[in-house]
Amino acid sequence: MTTDRRRSRSTASLLREAHRRLRRRYGPLGWWPAETPLEVCVGAVLTQNTSWAGVVRALGNLRAAGVLGDARAMLALPAPRLERLIRPSGYFRIKAKRLRALLQWIVDRGGGDPVAALRGDPASLRGDLLRVHGVGRETADSILLYAGGHPVFVVDAYTRRILGRHGWADPRADYDALRALFEASLPRDPALWNHFHAEIVVAGKERCRPRPRCEGCPLEPMLPRGGPRTLPTASAAGARRFGSSRPRGEAAGQARPPSR
Repeated sequence: MTTDRRRSRSTASLLREAHRRLRRRYGPLGWWPAETPLEVCVGAVLTQNTSWAGVVRALGNLRAAGVLGDARAMLALPAPRLERLIRPSGYFRIKAKRLRALLQWIVDRGGGDPVAALRGDPASLRGDLLRVHGVGRETADSILLYAGGHPVFVVDAYTRRILGRHGWADPRADYDALRALFEASLPRDPALWNHFHAEIVVAGKERCRPRPRCEGCPLEPMLPRGGPRTLPTASAAGARRFGSSRPRGEAAGQARPPSR
C-alpha cells in the first residue's frame, strides 16, 4: 500500500468520524430552507458574496411580487424591475443577469420546472449548469444537491477552513479535488451529503471562524497536536473578485442560510 493510499484511507475515516460528531451535536438541520426547488435555485445565485439576511429580503420581495414560484414570470420581469426586487442581496445588476440566465436554462430545459430541468445524469447536468452565465462550481453543486437531490458534495469556505485547520487536506486545493475527496469518503447518499455540508457550515459559523473558537467544538478532539493549523491567507487560497468569469462564491465561499 502506498503512502498516498494510506493517507486517503485515513482521511476518509476522519471525515466519517467528523460527520458522526457533528450530527450528534447539531441533529437534523433541514437544509436548504426554501419552499420549492425554484426558490433553492434563485437563492443559490442571490447568495453569492453576500449575507443570507440580504438574500431573505430579496426572496421576500420576489415572493411579494408574485413571481418567486414561477420561473417564466420571473424571467418576464423587465430588467430594472428585477434589479430593484433583488437589490437587498447586493451586486444586484450582476446578479440579475446571472439569475435571468439560470431562469432561461430552467425554461429551456424543463419548461419552467426546475425539477424537470434537473432530471438526468448529474455529471452531464453539472456541465450544462457550468455553461450558464454566472454559475460557478459551488453554485452548480448547490443546485444539484439541494434542488435536484443529486449526490454531489458542496465545497465552500467553511469546508476549506475545517479541512485546513485539522490538517486533513490542503485548503488551497482545487475545488473539484476537495469535492472528490468527500464523495470518495462517504456513502453515495444525497441526504447524508446534504446533512454533512449543513453541519460543516453551522460549525464554521459558530466555531471555525477566521479566529477559531475551538473550545467546545464537536471537532475539537480531532485537532492535531498543538491545536489548529495556520491557514494560508485569502490571496494564497485564490479568492476571486466578484464579477469575474466565475462567481466569487466558488473560491471564497457563499453566504449560507441558517438552519431551520
